[in-house]
Amino acid sequence: MPFTSEHEATMDTIIAKYPKSRSAIMPLLHFAQAVDGYVTPASIEKIAEKLELSTAEVTAVSTFYTQYQSKPVGEYHVGVCINTLCAVMGGDAIYESVTEHLGISNHETTSDGKVSIERIECNAACDYAPVVMVNWEFYDNQTPQSVRDLVDGARTGNPPAPTRGPKTLRTWKQNSAVLAGISDGLANEGVSAGEPSKLGLNIAAKGGK
Repeated sequence: MPFTSEHEATMDTIIAKYPKSRSAIMPLLHFAQAVDGYVTPASIEKIAEKLELSTAEVTAVSTFYTQYQSKPVGEYHVGVCINTLCAVMGGDAIYESVTEHLGISNHETTSDGKVSIERIECNAACDYAPVVMVNWEFYDNQTPQSVRDLVDGARTGNPPAPTRGPKTLRTWKQNSAVLAGISDGLANEGVSAGEPSKLGLNIAAKGGK
């Protein structure tokens, strides 16, 4: 999609937040995904132009971080953690179950464009293993059946709410805009750190330390 004058104005607003314009590379890449759903060659060129950088410099960032996609993903991008703890707790079984259920593999998207799958090395939520993320929102303590239900709901436009965070699951493009620094007004919805995350802190507090 060509960048409109409104898109460019938003990019300028993002850049203005940073003392050094180069620091805006990552939020601008997220904004590019909010516009197109993935990082396109045209968006790489536009970001480089805005920041007065080479396209190679912008490409280096977009290809280093796994949050950025170089091809279209689903409206609901599902990341199944298969790192050690999640795998032991059932992450591998979840991944095998959901890919078989959808008929797709790693970095593939369903034919209706609704759901894509990615094997994630760590979702940084080991206290809730096994964990799945959809558009970077947490779904904790999952099972093969709960994830099949999750993707089925996503395909019909009625996904269950995240375990933590907003009460409604936003689309990939909508959450990409949030990661770009554009508020959706949902930051205070739901819980952020549940009891398992605070266990060590609570134990320390009871011990007077």
